[in-house]
Amino acid sequence: MILSDKTIKERLKTGEIVITPFKEEFLQPASYDLHLGRSILVFNTEKHNMIDIKKPVEDLMLRKELKEDEEYIINPGDFLLANIEEVTGVNGRHVGRLEGKSSLGRLGLIIHATAGFLDPGNSLKMTLEIANLSPLPIKLYAGMKIAQMAFEQIDQFVEKEYGHKSLNSKYFGDTDVKASQMFKNF
Repeated sequence: MILSDKTIKERLKTGEIVITPFKEEFLQPASYDLHLGRSILVFNTEKHNMIDIKKPVEDLMLRKELKEDEEYIINPGDFLLANIEEVTGVNGRHVGRLEGKSSLGRLGLIIHATAGFLDPGNSLKMTLEIANLSPLPIKLYAGMKIAQMAFEQIDQFVEKEYGHKSLNSKYFGDTDVKASQMFKNF
């Protein structure tokens, strides 16, 4: 069951859901608007021409820090990682689902490829997997509305929350954008 605006506010008060900072003006009828953070990672194509998912590559991605309201131009076909500004979290009875804003999707901007799920027990700045599918460059701005989070209650509390030592939770509690840790699965 997706939670309504009223229920999201109730669960924020009880601590079952976390949104920091929270501003009521960004609360939608069944979601909360999220904003683009300032740290982004882009592929280092000058140093690398292939990705081997079994090997860690420390310099595979380059970090760029944007100033408040600073623009970043994402060209057609480009891909980058970025965080949202807000920390979002859920207890062991809830999940969050990250969704794109339809106005950006209509411009060809995709904000997540696969990682739009906030696991029970995790609280972090979600990572966006941003791609430009349009034939034109798109300007992104630090602090702009870029996504929304819907929250759902699951049927019962989970046995093991994300971050449990047996789960190999690679992104537990992240507050800064991080490149893929896929190599840890091998």
